[in-house]
Amino acid sequence: MSKHAGLMMILSFFFLLPYTLFAADEQNGVIKGKLVTTDGKAAADVVVLLKETNETTVSDADGTFVFEQVKPGTYQLEVTLMGYNTVTEQVTVQTGKTTQVKLKLDVSSKALKEVVITGSHNKLIKTTSQDVAKMPIKNLENPQVYSTITKDLLQQQLVFSVDDALRNAPGLARMWDATGRGGDGGGYYNMRGFIVQSKLRNGLAGNVTAKIDAYNLESVEVIKGPSATLFGNNLTSYGGLINRVTKKPYDHFGGEVSYAMGSYGFNRVSADVNTPLDKANDVLLRVNTAYNYEGSFRDNGFNKNFSFSPSLSYRINDRLSFLFDAEFSTGQNTGLGVYFFPFNQRVAALGTDRADKLSIDYKRSYASNDLYQTARNTNLYGMMTYKINEQWKMSTHIAATNSYSDGPSPYFYLLSDEAATGVKGAVGNNYISRNDQFTKDSRDNIIEIQHNFNGDFKIGNLRNRFVGGLDFFQQKSNQFFGGGAYDTIRTTGTIPGYGNFNRRNLDTLYNNHGYASTYPIRLMTNTYSAYVSDLLNITDNLMVLAALRIDYFDNKGNFNEAAGTYQGGYQQTALSPKFGIIYQPVKEKVSLFANYQNGFSNKTGADKNGNGFKPEQANQIEGGVKLLLLDGKITSTISVYNIKVKNIVRADPSAPNFSIQNGTQVSKGAEVEIIANPVRGLNIVAGYAYNDATFVEGEASVTGLRPSTAGSPTMANLWVSYRISTGVARGLGIGFGGNYASDNKVVNDHALGAFILPAYTVLNGSIFYEQARFRFGLKMDNITNKKYWIGYTTVNPQPLRSVTGSIAFKF
Repeated sequence: MSKHAGLMMILSFFFLLPYTLFAADEQNGVIKGKLVTTDGKAAADVVVLLKETNETTVSDADGTFVFEQVKPGTYQLEVTLMGYNTVTEQVTVQTGKTTQVKLKLDVSSKALKEVVITGSHNKLIKTTSQDVAKMPIKNLENPQVYSTITKDLLQQQLVFSVDDALRNAPGLARMWDATGRGGDGGGYYNMRGFIVQSKLRNGLAGNVTAKIDAYNLESVEVIKGPSATLFGNNLTSYGGLINRVTKKPYDHFGGEVSYAMGSYGFNRVSADVNTPLDKANDVLLRVNTAYNYEGSFRDNGFNKNFSFSPSLSYRINDRLSFLFDAEFSTGQNTGLGVYFFPFNQRVAALGTDRADKLSIDYKRSYASNDLYQTARNTNLYGMMTYKINEQWKMSTHIAATNSYSDGPSPYFYLLSDEAATGVKGAVGNNYISRNDQFTKDSRDNIIEIQHNFNGDFKIGNLRNRFVGGLDFFQQKSNQFFGGGAYDTIRTTGTIPGYGNFNRRNLDTLYNNHGYASTYPIRLMTNTYSAYVSDLLNITDNLMVLAALRIDYFDNKGNFNEAAGTYQGGYQQTALSPKFGIIYQPVKEKVSLFANYQNGFSNKTGADKNGNGFKPEQANQIEGGVKLLLLDGKITSTISVYNIKVKNIVRADPSAPNFSIQNGTQVSKGAEVEIIANPVRGLNIVAGYAYNDATFVEGEASVTGLRPSTAGSPTMANLWVSYRISTGVARGLGIGFGGNYASDNKVVNDHALGAFILPAYTVLNGSIFYEQARFRFGLKMDNITNKKYWIGYTTVNPQPLRSVTGSIAFKF
């Protein structure tokens, strides 16, 4: 790191320079306020109106709200709650200053909860984000496309996992469930034709090895397109990234406990408790925890997990504050029931090219319940925020992720009858081989340290919102994979030896014959990055964004135990630019946008001439419109995009033992998202996505075809709910929706053929009743008991109909 110290010092000085030059050049003011109830508690989720500009905002969990960039003058703040007196307050805004105000509502904290539950503003819409641009800007001001899934929507749908939450994101398809293996980031998804996992938490590293519980979620942000400029390449993909925003402490005592049970032995208990630790409310503690057990729709299989997440905030003074939190999880899970295709086996040899025509018994696991692995995960996070003045602040973030896994993970191969029986020319798919790939005491550790400067200042009459940061990312992996084939069996009827694929017999196999394959991974990588991003208001209606990242990747190589050193290391430097433009023909209501975004991936090795490979590059061009209409009752994003990936490493057709870096893939498509509250109590969440991905240049067997990892070309999601807001049934609601995915070719090869996971529509529904002190819910997933499959070049049967009930008590 020492040889780069000079560069980092220069960049640090560069980030401080805008503050030195422009900190005092601010002509507008800021209104910051806090809403409290008659009993002194924070008033959250309340709409505040700035009457002269007709601008609204919603108070946060601690009752605070803010109006930024307000022109000097006198204004009226207004808060209206149905059935209660309207509260108004006159405020005066001065140039370059912040006006502080505190409003007391003529309502108790208990009554307010009932008002908010049936309130008129749409709690499924989040109009701003802190993490998407690493600075607080509104969705209408951001040229990048993203979707936000709120905890209120999760409560309506009785969602308990990130997997289920993400079915509300347009264009996002689940490919695999979480493997539970060290280093993985929960389930595998596809977005815009590329694989992505949920590896970020509050904008930084935050892997969870097993299935990710929703117990600590405030929201989930699905950020679209290559995003390496602000988030690097270690945790993102060319399709985008998934960021989990966690619950934070607030300034009064409160919380809830809940219990749920349902089909397949599902049992869950969770708690959320918040309390101040001092009279001044400077030290706040919030603890979330959950225990979750679920069986399987098959004859064997289970997943259980315990999660615990404390969060502590400490405000030293109005300028300096700290936030510390942790996330602990431990659990066990059996295999995923995944069926692979043997290498170079032609699809025609199976006698069918569709999953619904396979002879697999949908409800059989083909493995014993004692073939499970143990997974543990710890995420630690700390943040210091310091307010330099009204225009500038800086923050330091430290994140540490430690994951562990140990135990077997069974999987299967779909064998042709010819391969299973040795009868030449036999066509069919009546056999599978049962296999295991275990992890042994495997660990993956990540440390990320990030320092940001955020500014909101003017150069002349041009407003700038700026972030500049330094980022250090280190990954240490020490994992051991091993495994082998156990046996070959028929898939239907009476199966002799069906229960023999168990832990005792598998251990005996390894003890007597050793491992058929081993794959140790012990490596260390360091990434040093610096980035800048600036959103410039040329006029009130026209904004441009420019950003750049410089990334130095230092791979120490694989660890050689005999030598006691890392070997085969390499270094690469990459630049990642980003540009955007936003024009609002109707201020704060309609935004036309376009963006250019970049992603990259470091590549090791050299071609036959000894030329080292360069980082692979992905470049996106996108344009569309964002809408916020009817006083925030309807929000929508419509976009079209084109992503071109170049410098893909592939086999060199002229030199069989070498690779060449000239592959190209293009992924283009369109997406639509609508979240609406057209009339009181009615909420609609809808999305549609189409993706056309093609290998333009690559291996001869796949050139011109859709990648087998690109997922379904067409996807749609819908959720419609209605909650009664008046009368004796106030708080009673019902919701209904589902997801559609078109045919998915998980094998797509000129020589081997194509294998299809058929299109599916899965419908879900819920009934819920919520009051100030309690919430009941009942949901049914997969109402029609649909058999369907997902897969990441595999065939993975999915759960059948299930029913779950939940009760929560709030305090």
